[in-house]
Amino acid sequence: MSAESTASRGVPSENRFRTWRGQRPFWAGLLTILGGVPIAYLPYGDMRLGNMTIAIATTAGAGALIIGVLLITLGLTMWFQPIVRVFAGVAAIVLGLVSIPVSNFGGLVVGFLLSLIGGGMSIAWAPGVPVEETAEAEALQGEHENDGQPHGAEAREETQAVAFEKAPVPEQRAAEDAQATETTIDANGGRNSAG
Repeated sequence: MSAESTASRGVPSENRFRTWRGQRPFWAGLLTILGGVPIAYLPYGDMRLGNMTIAIATTAGAGALIIGVLLITLGLTMWFQPIVRVFAGVAAIVLGLVSIPVSNFGGLVVGFLLSLIGGGMSIAWAPGVPVEETAEAEALQGEHENDGQPHGAEAREETQAVAFEKAPVPEQRAAEDAQATETTIDANGGRNSAG
């Protein structure tokens, strides 16, 4: 049993998918999966127009299949293991770039673009602030407004001023207590001779 399954028990059934989707780079994974499909399919698929069959079969069919399957796997990884989203995003971008020469111009450019955008979105994704924490923060802010205490920018300025007043100041050493070194002796009253 995973830790995620217990967290979703308190959420109503109609909002479970929305909650699950919000905790991971969902759209990045979807675009990466959709990018892997044309890359893997086009070298093996054919299209029939009446009595004519059009096939885009190349010699690099196995490479295209591997790239497509890896992109689909990376998209699923973005969904079910969001902690490795940066690695999965970089790998999706690299595989999308490799698919250009290997798989019919990256699945006729559609698969290449989808995997590139999905990988970039996965790298850029960051988890959001849960709604419960935001509601609690707003409730606390409402309480502070009623008790006459400063809040927001005023509270930060007051905290910084108090911290500045309490900060210890190092003592200055007297000139006679300072130890002379070779460089201070040779300085000749603050002037250095250059030669």
